[in-house]
Amino acid sequence: MKVLVIGTLPSSLHNFRGKLLQHIKSKDNQVVALTSGANTSDISSVEELGAEYIDYPVNRSGLSPTQDFKTFVALHNIFKKQQPNVILAYTIKPIIWGAFAARCLPNCRFYALVTGLGFAFQKGGWKKNLLMKLVIFLYKTALKRADKIIFQNPDNRQVFIDLGIVPEYKTAVVNGSGVDITHFEVKPLPSTPTFLLIARLLGDKGIREYIKAANIVKQKYPEAIFQLVGPEDPSPDGISLEELTSLNQNNSVDYLGGTDDVRPFIEGCSIFVLPSYHEGLPRTVLEAMATGRPILTTDVPGCRETVIYSENGWLVEKSNVEQLAEKMTWFIENQAEWQRMAKASREMVEDKFDVHKVNAELLKIMELH
Repeated sequence: MKVLVIGTLPSSLHNFRGKLLQHIKSKDNQVVALTSGANTSDISSVEELGAEYIDYPVNRSGLSPTQDFKTFVALHNIFKKQQPNVILAYTIKPIIWGAFAARCLPNCRFYALVTGLGFAFQKGGWKKNLLMKLVIFLYKTALKRADKIIFQNPDNRQVFIDLGIVPEYKTAVVNGSGVDITHFEVKPLPSTPTFLLIARLLGDKGIREYIKAANIVKQKYPEAIFQLVGPEDPSPDGISLEELTSLNQNNSVDYLGGTDDVRPFIEGCSIFVLPSYHEGLPRTVLEAMATGRPILTTDVPGCRETVIYSENGWLVEKSNVEQLAEKMTWFIENQAEWQRMAKASREMVEDKFDVHKVNAELLKIMELH
């Protein structure tokens, strides 16, 4: 079998899909990976996994019909040349334009991996609602011939079913992207209350709420440390460095920039925080759980799957700064509970989110096992 795996960000192939590419290859399949804008290092890392790499043009977050048409044509031409037996596309642009382009291959199976509903599915003003209608229409039309649509949490699957995008019999759910529990080892908890949020600088990640909550907690517990790690993002929902500086004028949060290796930052924190508005299933939370960290996140699709309430952490309402600050304060005042929660986090990851278990399930769905 020749299997094409299509994403947008080169780093995601190695960081999020590396084990999957290796797993597909181990079943005597030929693997070709596609993303956009890879550098020499990105390409080498993919080839080391046993896959061939092809670059294609895609505007990940823009709304340009011209750019999207270029994406469709490029994928169509690549598919015609490569003649794959199976295509797996993840994230919105590869799924939609990949599904349309795959129609030139009558004997090729197409699978869509929906890693989250994204900015387009969040209700707002008339522009956002119009965007949502357009995205629903494109998904519905593109996925008519898809063999299976795979989700990372049951809530996202239900949204697609309720909106009539896909019939239930064509859907499946896996436990996120999984996490390599040998790469992320359990590390001792620091004694100083140190909160960490790792995320791209997006409003939907709850960064504004995180900073506001840190401002509140710092007034009572000035010794508490709040850290933020993550790069800027060109999305319409992106938070610029200028806005970040303005939000953080009290200097309650230490912004540490982006990183290629989150492990030292997770190991340096005592509590991992993700106040996100929506997720497929947050990889950073799984990595923190694997390292043995209590979790503070929101009661929204994707995030709620990572926490058993009061066992390995807490869930708070989306956008609720007061609740977020209240639970941060709880962690500071109940340090004796950290180790119990840390242990529960690691056990949950080993049981449900081990990357090898998740990939085995994915291959079974794609009939590559």
